Amino acid sequence: MTSSRIACGTAETARKTAAETPRESSASATTASVADSSSNTSTAETKTALRSALLARRKALSEAEKHTSDARICERVIAWCEEHRIGSLGVFHPIRKEPDLFQAYNALIAKGVHLALPVVTQKDQPLEFRRWQPGDVLQKDALGTSVPPPAAELMKPLALLIPCVGFNQAGMRLGYGGGFYDRTLALPDKPVAVGVAYAFSRADFYSEPHDIALDLILTDEN
Repeated sequence: MTSSRIACGTAETARKTAAETPRESSASATTASVADSSSNTSTAETKTALRSALLARRKALSEAEKHTSDARICERVIAWCEEHRIGSLGVFHPIRKEPDLFQAYNALIAKGVHLALPVVTQKDQPLEFRRWQPGDVLQKDALGTSVPPPAAELMKPLALLIPCVGFNQAGMRLGYGGGFYDRTLALPDKPVAVGVAYAFSRADFYSEPHDIALDLILTDEN
């Protein structure tokens, strides 16, 4: 397999501009509060409870609500990629009612953007990204996630779209607890990290030492 970095512009330029853009700041976003520093509940336990609450909220979305919100996020993803001349992008195949961005994926492919999906290769290791576009054959990995086959071309995308269960005002992400994206973003050649979430997923929670802030968060309201 070959490894490629297909991109227009640079990650540093895109990251600098993203840093100058306010992270999700909609006043109408639902804020889920968690225990404060005086609580005896550990950060990990608090995150587990918050994760369950936010997943339940996401699961409760009606099809009409989800369709409208997904379309708004797609518009923002396309606009951001165009603004920063993103030539390669790590994306995600939605699970557990994550935003469905296939509309954006198809539009970006038509504009010449190269897409890749994340693959878990080993526990406690960063993610690997394999080239993909809608319609390509996928297979289930050991975690039950749809991924490109091993023969697919390896890529190092300029930017990553990262699904969030939740996020806070500091740009920290709450995921599923595996730490795969944190390990990926800890690599020296860090891609631009763009969180994707519904606005109601904004919450108050404390970060842990291994957590890495996102450069930008795109929601259905910002």
